[in-house]
Amino acid sequence: MDNMYVRIPVAVKAKVTEDTKLKIIADLEETIKQMQVELESFEFEAQKVIRQASADLSKLPALRQQIDIRRAQMEEEKTAAEAKLERAKNLELGAEIGHGTLERTVEIKIGTDLDALMGAEILTEDGKVIAFRE
Repeated sequence: MDNMYVRIPVAVKAKVTEDTKLKIIADLEETIKQMQVELESFEFEAQKVIRQASADLSKLPALRQQIDIRRAQMEEEKTAAEAKLERAKNLELGAEIGHGTLERTVEIKIGTDLDALMGAEILTEDGKVIAFRE
């Protein structure tokens, strides 16, 4: 066998434009609003469950612990999203940010430089491909 076809990852990067930045910020703000609604709904349901479980005091501590763990997870996720929002607000126009990964199929032969193939990138601007990098 002299050659082989393999699939390798290709990094996709987006050039930050005003439109890109505004879209990222809007998406994160919407995500944070949705997280807040879910947190409020969770709190409401948790209080309801605690009231119902108060008849059996032996189960109450375990139930409270489960609620506290889930509440902490939700608050941590919201805090992480808020930190992401702050980073998005500070993005510089023209900077390049990771935007995902695609795959491509390439033919390799004996002596092919795999490191060069693995560094491939696609650069986009406002959703359109503007460059390929190897």
